[in-house]
Amino acid sequence: MQHYRPMCLYALHYVHDLDTSEDLVQECFCKLWEQSGRVHHEELTQAYLYRMLRNACIDFVRKNGARERGEQPSDLEGVLAEEACEEQAQKEARLWEAIDRLPDRCRKIFLMSKRDGMKHKEIAQVMGLSVNTVENQVIKALKRLRADAERIYHFFFG
Repeated sequence: MQHYRPMCLYALHYVHDLDTSEDLVQECFCKLWEQSGRVHHEELTQAYLYRMLRNACIDFVRKNGARERGEQPSDLEGVLAEEACEEQAQKEARLWEAIDRLPDRCRKIFLMSKRDGMKHKEIAQVMGLSVNTVENQVIKALKRLRADAERIYHFFFG
């Protein structure tokens, strides 16, 4: 579903745990399914889902996370700007979708380098490649990701 990944990233900003964020998103989708027929327009559905998820995250943090850190529920007010967090989650989701579209070897090398923080020499040893090949694959990935970003920018603003 097109909203799943951005919503998980949105929830992650609140709960800081991937499994919990996925659980909360699933609960929201289930609630929406149970309430089918109440919200019809897709834009309203998206806004409704994000509002529902935000409330579920705040409830979760109030019940679980706030106690562990000694915070009071009032301390959680205004922690995250809702629109900024939603926009950031959508940007992150588009980035991950673009990374998913990279060729397999290129994606694996790129993630080992950028996500996992491995040096090019380490990646070359693990993958049985030359350091030059690893460097070229990282450059190739970055070029493709930039090209995707430019296409999105031109679509909206060009």
